[in-house]
Amino acid sequence: MAFQTVNPYTNEVIKTFESATREEIVSAIGVADQAFQNWKKLPVSERVVYLQKAADLLRKNADEYAKVITLEMGKIFAEAKGEVELSAQILEYYVRHAEEQLQPRKLPVMDPAEGDAELVYEPLGVLLAIEPWNFPFYQVARILAPQLSAGNTLILKHASNIPQCALAFEQLMKDAGLPEGVFQNLFIEHDDVELVLADPRVCGVALTGSEFAGSAVAQVAGKHLKKAIMELGGADAFVVLDDADIDKTVAWGVFGRHWNAGQVCVSSKRMILDAKIYDEYLEKYTAGVAALKAGDPMDPETQLAPLSSQRAKDGLLKQIEEAVKHGAIATEVGPKVPEQGCFVQPTILTNVTPDNPAYYQEFFGPVSMIIKAEDEADAIRIANDSPFGLGGSVFTSDNERGRRVANQISTGMVFVNHPTMVKADLPFGGIRRSGYGRELIDLGLKEFVNIKLVDVVDIDAPF
Repeated sequence: MAFQTVNPYTNEVIKTFESATREEIVSAIGVADQAFQNWKKLPVSERVVYLQKAADLLRKNADEYAKVITLEMGKIFAEAKGEVELSAQILEYYVRHAEEQLQPRKLPVMDPAEGDAELVYEPLGVLLAIEPWNFPFYQVARILAPQLSAGNTLILKHASNIPQCALAFEQLMKDAGLPEGVFQNLFIEHDDVELVLADPRVCGVALTGSEFAGSAVAQVAGKHLKKAIMELGGADAFVVLDDADIDKTVAWGVFGRHWNAGQVCVSSKRMILDAKIYDEYLEKYTAGVAALKAGDPMDPETQLAPLSSQRAKDGLLKQIEEAVKHGAIATEVGPKVPEQGCFVQPTILTNVTPDNPAYYQEFFGPVSMIIKAEDEADAIRIANDSPFGLGGSVFTSDNERGRRVANQISTGMVFVNHPTMVKADLPFGGIRRSGYGRELIDLGLKEFVNIKLVDVVDIDAPF
């Protein structure tokens, strides 16, 4: 596996990097463990100082960081700048809240003789973060900010197609003054992940990625009894009820499916439409998608970016082909996308039935699956007929109806009248094939800590 920068807009190979040797990996773990011995002793208020410095640097140099993101994975420049800002906000969230959230928790014991009991939160040690290419900065910030705040140290294995983003984030933390070894980037091959997780100094792993990657790493983590959290794929339901504001819902649908070129685990991938509004929505949605302008991701006029790599493009086209073989109707929409680079023509899939494997798959790109529901109950049934359970949306003019329907959809996150979104102060995570564990807010902060009971009991108290 080559760690390589390939511009998705031109398919030009820009730069190649050497993978870390096994000796370098073992050495880095030692450095991280040594750093942990000092880092864990610092008050939370001192740890988060470095996060604030990093947030300030992100904002100061936002254009430069965004350019690296766009170069390596093709994200529209404006979206890349938005990702940099979101990363800064995540860092600042823990600057403001980590100290309070890590305060010991007093337990209301049933019998005073049980003593003065409290839970304290202690860091575990060295963690491994395995992160994907679709949000090169946000994904790192999402795991780094809470874990460094908690007192852990972190080794990053980033995606192989964004090595310069990985190096840029490592340099960012160095520029913020972070002590050596608290955060390190390593170009680790897949085959060496077990080397890391087998090391007794490594206490856990956080992975964001595909089902396949998550399953493989979870098996290794389980073998070595290491704590793991998995943020995996999704096929979010975008449920449109019969009383929804169609024009506004369509606008959100077009955006929710095509931001980041549709390469988002919480994209609005399955649009489940009440039969009463099906035709109107489909007509207007098709027109909205057709209006998207594909082109150079550095061009402010561009609305649809290329996919991240030729491999991603080829895989998505193969999925479409297989869906059609099993009875789906694939309608290409809009002007022809550029032939150069890794563009995929926006495609709408209809007549996708449960006997078609595509019905249960995630399409990672500008492909919309449109499904007709008989009524509200049928829409809920279809939404829940999925191996995934990450995010989801319900659109209706009645907020209470929306909340009621949202409560019946089996997934980790549901938004009423909005596509699934990511914010610094909202938790992130799913169920079933979408993974387990939570990132962000206090939930992410406490995923890799020892929640330890300390109970001060009168020596004369009964057992």
